Amino acid sequence: MTIVDTLNEIWTQILDVTSVFVIPDWGGLIAILPMLIVLGLVLPFLTFLMLGTMIYLVRKPRTKLVLETGPRIAEIGAGGEPVFPVGLPHCRRDRLVFLSGTVRCERCRDELAVICPMCNVGRAAIVDTCTNCGLVLKVAPRAVAIRTTPGPRPGGAAAA
Repeated sequence: MTIVDTLNEIWTQILDVTSVFVIPDWGGLIAILPMLIVLGLVLPFLTFLMLGTMIYLVRKPRTKLVLETGPRIAEIGAGGEPVFPVGLPHCRRDRLVFLSGTVRCERCRDELAVICPMCNVGRAAIVDTCTNCGLVLKVAPRAVAIRTTPGPRPGGAAAA
């Protein structure tokens, strides 16, 4: 045995050992491919989806609401007269604004009036059609009306 044969044999053993690492076993890799796809693509996607949902739920804007269950006092205008909102029943004597569908004042038992949202003509709340423009305003009575509380504008910036 010569030195050349010995070197060739050592070189062949080195190539055999490195071929295990360099040339992959394609059958084995194809067998674990579904697991690699799940671990590499699906799980990170689900993780980011859940993380994004949690961040949104924590940081989403929330409004502060006050539930109205009865009549409220009408706002006072610049001339000192009450300003009644259009489309809602109101009592001029008591200066109260009632929920939709109410036809009598709880205090004085007078019939309520409504201002037509289309032509701004007043009429009795018991009449569901405006006599001036013909707008039919049939609003079912609601159990609870929602009114936002006064406070800073959305985003936290107050008007200066």
